[in-house]
Amino acid sequence: MRITYIHQYFKTPEMSGGTRSYEFARRLVERGHQVRMITGDPDGDRVRISTEAGIVVHWLPVPYDNKMSYGRRIWSFLSFVGRSAVVAGRQPADLVFATSTPLTVAIPGAYAALRRRVPMVFEIRDLWPEVPIAMGALRFPASRWAARRLEAWAYHRSVHVIAASSGMAASVRRRFPDVPVTVVPNGSDRDLFAGADADRAGAELRRATPWLQDRPMILYAGTLGVVNGVDYLVRMAARLADIDSEVRIVIVGDGRMREPIRSLAAELGVLDRNLFLLGPVSKAEVVAFFAACDLATGLTINLPELGSDSSNKVLDAFAAGRPVAVNHGGWIAELIAETGAGLLLPPDDPGGAAAVAATFVRDPVACGAARTASSELARNVFDRDLLFYSFEEVLVGAAGTGGLPQDRGRSASRVHGGQ
Repeated sequence: MRITYIHQYFKTPEMSGGTRSYEFARRLVERGHQVRMITGDPDGDRVRISTEAGIVVHWLPVPYDNKMSYGRRIWSFLSFVGRSAVVAGRQPADLVFATSTPLTVAIPGAYAALRRRVPMVFEIRDLWPEVPIAMGALRFPASRWAARRLEAWAYHRSVHVIAASSGMAASVRRRFPDVPVTVVPNGSDRDLFAGADADRAGAELRRATPWLQDRPMILYAGTLGVVNGVDYLVRMAARLADIDSEVRIVIVGDGRMREPIRSLAAELGVLDRNLFLLGPVSKAEVVAFFAACDLATGLTINLPELGSDSSNKVLDAFAAGRPVAVNHGGWIAELIAETGAGLLLPPDDPGGAAAVAATFVRDPVACGAARTASSELARNVFDRDLLFYSFEEVLVGAAGTGGLPQDRGRSASRVHGGQ
């Protein structure tokens, strides 16, 4: 099967960022499919083509950075729409697969599908437009109306929708009951994060880092955006300085809020004392940090709309067999509470969270039990290879509809859209 795969933020393991599209696309290639990836190149000045693990990647020069204002991001999204539609529409295909965010990737996806008269499968990784509305990015009634219209149009131009969490799927089903949806969450790359090589990398990181050594370590590895609310860890560090100054909080990443986080840490007297703010690293390099940590964190600001998030950093922690602490509700929090794979931290009380976390990382029995539960989740629920089979089944089933959204009933019966 020939697949045109559209993802504005495609990353390889050598880059910083999530690699869901890379992992699924390379597995599609290994299964005999032909994949052409259409993506943005934030630092590029020309269109270029490369081959990554058998995936033919079209890199389009579209500036984007998490530090951009909302207005500049929207301009970037629209720029990618225009450029990617032209390239995607030229590719011979049996299926078009478009993955958000942003929601606007549905436009080049639908255009390419229409031009090639093939089906489109659309994937959602965030609750759009609920999240940007809750965040205040879409402030005006006209922009909210347009976003909701785009969402409805995208779903109805698709023969199937893939959702990255059960909460996202429930939202789609509630509002668009005729749209077949399959849940394929983010996956755990156990072959990358677990095993002797990862353990050695973690041990070497500890040995080579004077301020870490054998001290307890709490890790955040990911984007430092407004939605992530990583200042929560800075305030935790301020409390930890009083109750257990040996515990180290390590933040690895970059984003719009990096400098405010640094400034707050300096103001509270924890920067380079018990909190260490490091730069972004590649997916391959972040393995050592997860292997070295005693507790990984998944954070958001306190908005109910963010509870459906399917966080890469949480799934990486599961892959590494590390306990996970989250400060939000939703399906991940429920899973951690049910399995004992980590901690639920109070969303608006970083001081109280510090006390809970400090007790936990000093308790080898509690840490050991949580590590076992985390590893079991990675193996039995989130293993990337297992999830890929569901993903591929959706695509193969959708390709059999002949490209007409009105045939989605036949697609749903073939790929268990009700799950």
